[in-house]
Amino acid sequence: MSAKTVNKVAVPGATLHYEVTGSGPVLLLIAGGGTDAGIFDGIVGRLAADYTVVAYDPRGNSRSPYDGGAADERVDQSADDALALLDAVGATEPVYVFGSSSGAITGLELITRHPDRVRLLIAHEPPCVEVLPDAPDHRAFFEQVYDTYRTDGVEAADVLFSRGIGTDEDEPPKPEDLYPEVLEMFLRFQANAANFYEHKLLPFTRYQPDLDALRAVATRIVPAAGGTSVEYLPARPIQQIAEILGWPVVSFPGAHAGYISHAEPFATLLARVLETD
Repeated sequence: MSAKTVNKVAVPGATLHYEVTGSGPVLLLIAGGGTDAGIFDGIVGRLAADYTVVAYDPRGNSRSPYDGGAADERVDQSADDALALLDAVGATEPVYVFGSSSGAITGLELITRHPDRVRLLIAHEPPCVEVLPDAPDHRAFFEQVYDTYRTDGVEAADVLFSRGIGTDEDEPPKPEDLYPEVLEMFLRFQANAANFYEHKLLPFTRYQPDLDALRAVATRIVPAAGGTSVEYLPARPIQQIAEILGWPVVSFPGAHAGYISHAEPFATLLARVLETD
């Protein structure tokens, strides 16, 4: 596997941790929720053979601390962070972007506001429920999750959240079965949970994509969802967006986090999608 370099870049209100592996055209990986760059470790090796893979911890997560106190986040700010990373790695040509979950929302905003910087965006299950006809119901659900977190804490919110988005049936791995570096990664995610519920959940799920702007760049957006999660809430918005763009949804191995559970076939398909550009 290609050597990985670890770097930091200062952005307004935070300092971002990012990792660069491989060489070739830039491929930016944008993690979602309370996760970080480590969530893509299983697919980076395959992709770094042909691309300069850039992955990072979103602001407020893991190794990307806020400067001073935390504050509710903004999707446009998240897109600015992604743009700052592209500048930091010297990406002078339009880049490839893969974003998952709220990372895909960041990708949609990035290509909306800076279409000249994105060569191809693979948007994997962005939970922008405002595009759905039953958006008020989902908005109320996420508000209930937030209220549960505020009144009963992270564990209660986790149960409600996973049940509502269809991941409650996933069998979590036992800590003793994990490699130390993987256990360390999951402990980082767990430590990010409170900040996710407090400052990220509502701002991202309330995001309303500029559908007219997305239509203008439709040929550069690949709608994507997990093959076993298409019926669940996180995959529904991209199906709606795909209809608007006039493109089919590409089915990736696994569910909402198939890049963890099915890393090798996921990376292989992602590489093939990138090659179609």
